[in-house]
Amino acid sequence: MSQNQVDLSGYSIRTDLAREAHDMAVQQRGDGSSIPGVRIDERTENGITTSWIWIDDETGAREMGKVPGTYMTLEVPALRSQDSMLEQQVATHFANQFNRFLEEVGIGINDSVMLVGLGNWNVTPDSFGPLVIKNALITRHLFTLAPEQVSEGYRSACAISPGVLGITGIETTEIVHGVVEKAQPDFVIAFDSLASRALSRVNTTIQVADTGINPGSGVGNKRKALTKETLGVPVIAIGVPIVMILQVWKPMTCLKRLPELSLLPSKNNSRLKWVNEQQGWSTSSVPFFMVYW
Repeated sequence: MSQNQVDLSGYSIRTDLAREAHDMAVQQRGDGSSIPGVRIDERTENGITTSWIWIDDETGAREMGKVPGTYMTLEVPALRSQDSMLEQQVATHFANQFNRFLEEVGIGINDSVMLVGLGNWNVTPDSFGPLVIKNALITRHLFTLAPEQVSEGYRSACAISPGVLGITGIETTEIVHGVVEKAQPDFVIAFDSLASRALSRVNTTIQVADTGINPGSGVGNKRKALTKETLGVPVIAIGVPIVMILQVWKPMTCLKRLPELSLLPSKNNSRLKWVNEQQGWSTSSVPFFMVYW
């Protein structure tokens, strides 16, 4: 290991991605056999890997460490190149796969939706949700005030970015539940930052699940869940891994090495330069590391 490499021994890395949880579960089985109660379909085309995972029962859920449900993941390592044509290709592919996902989980083409952007807009690695809402096309008011202006193919969509407990003093679930009661959407799509155990998946992967979401899970701060049980309507979660969470299992040893995880942009930061070379990142897109024990 060179002097600029980051030694992660002594840390365990958690993940929010079902694809990674599946790999870990298969590895733990030792014999490479499939997981009972879990089905997986994975295909790669034009540099885009699409994985569908169905957890059908509690047996599979226990081995995977995930709630039973449907999980769809897109992985596109080449997104780091910031190729606009590739980005358009990925957007089209995601739209097609997401339409299939909605059909699989029983969402109708005319069902109304409420978009929920989870996270803290003041913290870069936690701002994915609010950024989605900022750029979303909202139509609910048009269906009410000027329905003749709405073209075919659009559904009623409203949105909220409820912030975080530290800003509002109110649990996110309480805010969202109150708005759902008033707006009465047919289903909710919640957007949040996720955690990955692989640097290669940070900022290059999208996960969609029909199991709801725990706000703050991507940065190790789980709040009350947003699920069909808590909100009364189906909740689809869409997330992008933006963080890696390192849980210390040798605190005293690892405390001495915390400076190794300091990857803030700096002209003289040789470790950052090494990470850039290995991962193909610019200094503005280095992943966020959270360390706790």
